[in-house]
Amino acid sequence: MVRLPLTPAEVERGQRLGALLRRARGCRSMLDVALASRISPETSRKIESGRVATPAFPTIAAIADTLGLSLDAVWAEIEINRAERTVEDQPVLPVARRPSLVS
Repeated sequence: MVRLPLTPAEVERGQRLGALLRRARGCRSMLDVALASRISPETSRKIESGRVATPAFPTIAAIADTLGLSLDAVWAEIEINRAERTVEDQPVLPVARRPSLVS
């Protein structure tokens, strides 16, 4: 699977997510939070450092639950105001190929 390059907005969102999780973790160790969330410490480190700008939803849901954060609060903290988005920031959705009805 080829991964498309991240937009600057996605990179910024990943950095904001990492900062939010570090603040919410407080004095707890990254290892304790990772183990309680049932994710690898390496994944946790990458998310907190912003190296994984688009982590999987179940991963974020597990970390948020462990830290006592609502997903709404996480989204509100990291999402860019939609009015501020440029065309370049919009996600590129693959076009589904449908079989032709004409033989």
